[in-house]
Amino acid sequence: MPLYPLRFEPIYQYRLWGGRRLSGLLSAPLPDDGPIGEAWLLSDRDDHQSQVANGPLKGQTIGELMGEFRGQLMGKLAPRFRRFPLLLKFLDAHELLSVQVHPSDAHPELIPAGDTAKTEAWVVIDAEKGSHIYAGLRSGTTSGSLRQSLDDGTITDHLVCIAPKAGDAVFIPAGTVHTLGDDVVVFEVQQNSDVTFRLYDWGHIDAKTEQPRPLQVDQALASIDFADSDGGLVTPFVVTTTPVERERLFDCEHFLLWRLRGDSPFNVGAAEMPRVLVCIEGSGWFEGGGSAYGVDKGQVWLLPAVVGACEFHPNNAVTLLEIALPESS
Repeated sequence: MPLYPLRFEPIYQYRLWGGRRLSGLLSAPLPDDGPIGEAWLLSDRDDHQSQVANGPLKGQTIGELMGEFRGQLMGKLAPRFRRFPLLLKFLDAHELLSVQVHPSDAHPELIPAGDTAKTEAWVVIDAEKGSHIYAGLRSGTTSGSLRQSLDDGTITDHLVCIAPKAGDAVFIPAGTVHTLGDDVVVFEVQQNSDVTFRLYDWGHIDAKTEQPRPLQVDQALASIDFADSDGGLVTPFVVTTTPVERERLFDCEHFLLWRLRGDSPFNVGAAEMPRVLVCIEGSGWFEGGGSAYGVDKGQVWLLPAVVGACEFHPNNAVTLLEIALPESS
């Protein structure tokens, strides 16, 4: 069976810091009336498997596809990956997330068996005047001074603060202390990992447990890269201006991401390589494998390698994110 463009439904996640703003971004209704902090858009995690929402393979998980169709799905990259190596999300941070850090490959002893390090990046979808992103440490911060700040509540004195606005792009390499919140919505691309060490949690009490969430201060401090890093706000690099404005936002050893904005037809995808499309504004359709596929705001589409390049036709002014995997690690 030849693979075709695959659409996936979001997997909503309760988070005590979340809100209800994802209802304006995604068509799938939010569950009950609690705080929803995350929508996992494409996940090959054992505990949260994304399912195909269209065509003959509807209901199949991404893990099952990687097992049965890995060659068609991943193309040139098939020998390198047993599971899909990226995890894609929307985050609605109504309150501040914990101040946290993810370990890098330099600390394999902190990464559970079967998991990986975690580099991630954010594209800001919406933000308020009082929203915050903290990404990285101020120069001169040491492990000792950071630990002391946990006791006296002055941790923000050591963090680089960004006042986010829609369209901003922020890179968070593994080992970077970070958090965000106060009503900011972002798209997140990350390595397929769920390893997080909380350094500080603002005194949050989980309404479900009526308890504070556990911290992992020693592991977090051991994971931090105290040297100057390339994390933080990035400057988009304009690749093309016609027929679509294509900006490269991120280019690292784990993923590449471009933002595409336009109202005339343009190409997406690549021969023998998988690509992911996320529509964050507007709508349109594209042709793939002899069929047409409608794309609405908030949807995520995986273009298998066997599909190759496609032509996207905006219905109006559209903004897409296109995510790729590097050809070599």
